[in-house]
Amino acid sequence: MLGVGIDVSKAWLDVAIDGQEAVQRFPNDAPGIAALLKWLKRRSVRVLVEATGGYEQAVLERLWTRQVWVCRVNPRQARDFAKAMNRLAKTDAVDARVLARMVGVLGETLRSYEPPEPWRVQLREWVQRRRQVVELMQQEKQRLACMNIPALRKQMEMLLSTLAKQKQGLEREIRTQIQAHTPKALSSVKGTGPVVKATLLAELPELGQLDGKAIAKLVGVAPLNDDSGNRRGYRRTSGGRRSVRCVLYMATVVAVRWEPSIKAFYERLRAAGKPAKVRLVACMRKLLIILNARVRDELSALAAV
Repeated sequence: MLGVGIDVSKAWLDVAIDGQEAVQRFPNDAPGIAALLKWLKRRSVRVLVEATGGYEQAVLERLWTRQVWVCRVNPRQARDFAKAMNRLAKTDAVDARVLARMVGVLGETLRSYEPPEPWRVQLREWVQRRRQVVELMQQEKQRLACMNIPALRKQMEMLLSTLAKQKQGLEREIRTQIQAHTPKALSSVKGTGPVVKATLLAELPELGQLDGKAIAKLVGVAPLNDDSGNRRGYRRTSGGRRSVRCVLYMATVVAVRWEPSIKAFYERLRAAGKPAKVRLVACMRKLLIILNARVRDELSALAAV
């Protein structure tokens, strides 16, 4: 089975086959993707693309629809693989060849793409838009604090008022959308409000599908070893899904005050002399593992009915 790498940009799809130097280029639009599928038609392939801010979604969906094995990877992973190959230059053609080699070497260990449910795709768009509005409000508040011209301050205040109304509307719609899809387990812990639930449902579909260690590593709250020889290095978290981690942090801040099990765990860490940041991250991990286990059990019970 041939490894095929596709470097995706807004305008182009650069396609390479593992072991071949030539790189084919197709437009990143409906006719171009159709031409790509025709070009791949007589080949047995594994296709690898990297996440490119959504520009890869159309080709990803079409390949999956045509039952072509395809996987999407984090750009950081692809860049690390390129460095391991001593490919330090970066062009579209080089990236396509690197992806082709990556799927050729690691194809058996990569997980093929599975499209999320339509409701989850829609919810993700609403959650992402709310996040964008919140970030815009934070930026505008910072600019307002440094502005001394009354006329400009008035404009900024009007914009903030408009953004606040948009945020309220987005949150109302998000609450409506999650009603039919929220497992009861997500409401079983204090601190998991509508925004936390919506983010977990939209951006962590693996919740309840993986074991505790795997879900913690996926989100980026698992301590990673750093040992060599006789040295036992300091454990640190790294990587993961930042958007999920941010809402999990806010949920944990509430949980350490009001959720008995999390509060008791936090106090034990405090008594052991752990720094505040270490305590909070450990509680984030514990909260996530609890939610994961409860969602898993709820899904298992529903499946058994």
